[in-house]
Amino acid sequence: QVQLSQSGGGLVQTGGSLRLSCEASGIAFSNYALGWFRQAPGKDREFVVVTSRGDIHTYYADSGKGRFTVSRDNTKNAVYLQMNGLKPEDTATYYCAADRTYSLFTQPREYDYWGQGTQVTVSS
Repeated sequence: QVQLSQSGGGLVQTGGSLRLSCEASGIAFSNYALGWFRQAPGKDREFVVVTSRGDIHTYYADSGKGRFTVSRDNTKNAVYLQMNGLKPEDTATYYCAADRTYSLFTQPREYDYWGQGTQVTVSS
């Protein structure tokens, strides 16, 4: 059974930092591209960042460039999203996702497995 278990998130003031974690089980973790998405109330799920199989390539949405950093630890079957300089517009539920291809997909429909989501709230 495949499971992506997320942790982290919470409430932070503008300019603060948070680190999200996503631990996978039931998949050959190193063979998956890993993405982070977010969804604010009333909005579509939005791409944040993806790191490729083999951790060779990383692609960030403009919204997170220079502020967000993705990393993965294949020994722990985990991917992390470090978020610095948070803004109120970053407020959303954040999801990790796994895709078994070599692509760097930005569309949610391309991903095979999803975490349960974790809330990030940035106060002004």
